Amino acid sequence: METVKHIDPAVTDWRGEIYNIFEGHLGHVALITSKKGSVRANHYHKEDVQYMYLVSGAYESHSCDVRDPHKKQVLHVKAGDIVYTPPMIAHAQKFTKDSVFLALTTREREQGKYESDTFAFSVIDGYINPELKQGVSASK
Repeated sequence: METVKHIDPAVTDWRGEIYNIFEGHLGHVALITSKKGSVRANHYHKEDVQYMYLVSGAYESHSCDVRDPHKKQVLHVKAGDIVYTPPMIAHAQKFTKDSVFLALTTREREQGKYESDTFAFSVIDGYINPELKQGVSASK
């Protein structure tokens, strides 16, 4: 399932603060804005690992294991939190405030690579990308 961790400053001095958000190998980083009330994701990845670092705002992170869809989880995410989502965990975010986040993934996202590893899966009511292949459903 997903995990959430709050990131505190690693260094603070008169110049400001340094936050060590991520350490490891990445294939892609995106800066995304989301309006209060909107839903993102509603999908899962077979291989990709995803991290979402919330710069500002707040959201509920809903997830379930596609191999056992009845096993569900809701995390309440606030600014400064990073959410880790492993492969085969369907996830959706419902934004409770206007938000800005960084989406960090281990696989590259150039045309075709994202779509080949991303499968639509309705975790919660809301937007589902019509371009994605359909994943396993909760009724199976």
